[in-house]
Amino acid sequence: MLKFSANLSILFTELPFTERFAAAKQAGFDAVECWFPYEHGSATQIQALLDAQQLKMVGINTPWGEAGQWGLAALPGYEAAFEQSVRDTLEFAQAVGGPAVHVMAGLAGHVPASDAKRSYYSNLEKALRWAEGSDLTLLIEPLNGRDRPGYFLHSVDQAAEIIERQGLGDLRIMFDCYHIQVQEGDVITRLRRHFDKIGHIQIAGVPTRAEPDKGELNYVEVLGELDQLGWKGYVGAEYKPTGASAASLGWLAELRRLGIAA
Repeated sequence: MLKFSANLSILFTELPFTERFAAAKQAGFDAVECWFPYEHGSATQIQALLDAQQLKMVGINTPWGEAGQWGLAALPGYEAAFEQSVRDTLEFAQAVGGPAVHVMAGLAGHVPASDAKRSYYSNLEKALRWAEGSDLTLLIEPLNGRDRPGYFLHSVDQAAEIIERQGLGDLRIMFDCYHIQVQEGDVITRLRRHFDKIGHIQIAGVPTRAEPDKGELNYVEVLGELDQLGWKGYVGAEYKPTGASAASLGWLAELRRLGIAA
């Protein structure tokens, strides 16, 4: 059976950030994830919130940079800022239990493709070196071009090719079913194809990013397949509730009833 984590950057946002941990626990989650937790407090403060609720942090992002950047890895000229951001995030991650770290690529539509690619590969290689010995997993996540036009990494097949062909085999894919369905479709086939390269999975309804049981993507089938494939990590609930977050969890109750969710 599958385990689920609550993304506190998008769930329980009707509450102050520090109160979302208790809300997630009360809703039945034993793990959380967050885009930029360091914006809400020190590692010591975040760890105290986790400890108080006996929660595990399973994923965080590197900083998004300046306005309009959404990451730095594929942006030439920002190498120093990228290094500092990654090193700071790795240090923070180690201090809050060792969650996976999503290394954000950035909006590179204004950059010549060859330059963006060169920067991205070089920066990812360096990030892996900086993470050596930490036991932290580094993730790369394709974002769909409708929601995030110009984002350098836009398909899961592209992500897999980078891992296979660029000597970056220690990277793993953040397989966000919402982004993949919007950009590429054929989620179950891509899940099977790239399963050995996946480091984390996220879900949301398509096309509105609402609850997973709303929209065109049948998560009973998708998550049933994931369970059959033997997924041992968490599945991140990263959706925009159409109402109060605690009242939006009928999808999870149904998965539990079907024996798919723990």
